[in-house]
Amino acid sequence: MSTEPFKNVYLLPQTNQLLGLYTIIRDKNTTRPDFIFYSDRIIRLLVEEGLNHLPVTPKTVATHTGEDFTGVSFVGRICGVSIVRAGESMEQGLRDCCRSVRIGKILIQRDEETALPKLFYEKLPEDISDRYVFLLDPMLATGGSAIMATDVLIKRGVKPERIYFLNLICSKEGIDRYHAAHPDVKIVTGVLDKGLNEQKYLVPGLGDFGDRYYCI
Repeated sequence: MSTEPFKNVYLLPQTNQLLGLYTIIRDKNTTRPDFIFYSDRIIRLLVEEGLNHLPVTPKTVATHTGEDFTGVSFVGRICGVSIVRAGESMEQGLRDCCRSVRIGKILIQRDEETALPKLFYEKLPEDISDRYVFLLDPMLATGGSAIMATDVLIKRGVKPERIYFLNLICSKEGIDRYHAAHPDVKIVTGVLDKGLNEQKYLVPGLGDFGDRYYCI
């Protein structure tokens, strides 16, 4: 469903199952194996929701009973682009849903002198301008890295309305800032946190997603 008053923001259904999954991954005492397992479950739900928003066209097939069935077929091809490193945690969830999907990568880090995000590396499919793109990053806090990554995609010819930004947790500040730069990009998220603290971390948040997924 689209949340109000946020245009182009799609929030996963806030079921008890989803609340239970977030309770586990937010808990600072959750072990790394459990954090990975339950984060992966949420990522899979996000990918499925993203796929729900892709355009389709009617398609009729013949069944084994000799009857025809009229369903739909996806229009166009997709690819994933992860914002390294935390975004790489979402790649397998996309692969689980889409066979042989192509994956690109964008590395953005904060410049120590200016404290601003800086593009360090990009590797994208050559035909990315012809594809629908799932931009992958678990957290949308200030939105700086996501804005820069989206700038890269648009410079490569991707239309903003073909970009779907998937994240587990976001803030209103992040949404507002991101959509001020890219209002036509759809955001698919699992939960909207209450805000950012003085260190610009999401609160209540869950800490550093990349560290918890890969290191701790």
